[in-house]
Amino acid sequence: MITRFLIALNVVGYVWEVSVAGPGMLSGFGNSNGIERVLYAGALIPAFVLRDGQWWRILTGAFLHGSLIHIGVNMMSLYFLGRFIEFALGSWRMLLVYMVSLIAAGLGVVYFSPPEASTVGASGAIFGLFGALFAIGFKLGKPGMDLVRANIGILVLNLIITFTVPAISWQAHVAGLLAGFALTYAIYFPPRRVTPVVVDAATGRELESEYETPRGPNQPMQ
Repeated sequence: MITRFLIALNVVGYVWEVSVAGPGMLSGFGNSNGIERVLYAGALIPAFVLRDGQWWRILTGAFLHGSLIHIGVNMMSLYFLGRFIEFALGSWRMLLVYMVSLIAAGLGVVYFSPPEASTVGASGAIFGLFGALFAIGFKLGKPGMDLVRANIGILVLNLIITFTVPAISWQAHVAGLLAGFALTYAIYFPPRRVTPVVVDAATGRELESEYETPRGPNQPMQ
C-alpha cells in the first residue's frame, strides 16, 4: 500500500512538471524556460537551502524527475524494492526507511554537491531501500546470504553507473544507501527460527537430530 502511494506521489509530481514545462519535459529537452521554472520551484539546489533556508527542497526535489525515462526507471525500481521491503518490515517502517533515506540523500546533496547544482529524483531514497534489503539479508544470518549474493551484482553495477555518469548524483545515492542500511539494521528483527525437536514416541527420549530413526540400534527395520 505504501509503495503504491509513494509511486502515486511521484507520478503526480511529474504530471505537475509537464503542466509547467510542457510536453518537452517528457524527454528532458523541452522549453528551457519551462524547465527552469520547474527547477526553481522545487529542485534541490544546495545554495538555496544553505543561503535561503529552503530546506523543504530536500522533500520536493525527491518527488520530481527530469524525464519520462528518469521517472520510469525509478518507479520500476521503487515498485520491486518497495514491495519487498514493505513485506519484510511492514508498511510504516518501510515508509520510515524511505523518508529517512530521502532526507539523508538530500543532506548528502546539500553538503557535498556544487552549490548551484540542481538535483531531482527519487533514486536517493530508492538506494535507501537497496541498503535496507542488504541489512535484512545480513540480519537473517546464513539464510539471508542468498539474498545478499543474489543482489550484490546489481548493487555494484548501480554504483559503477553512479560514479561514472556525470548527471547522476553520487552524493544522494551513497548517503541514501548508507542511511537505509543503518536504519534497517537497527530496527529489523527477524522472526525467531523454530528448531524442530524430535522425540521417540515409544520412550519419550529426545533424539539428537530430526533424521535419527526412532528405534534402538539393534531394532530391525519393519
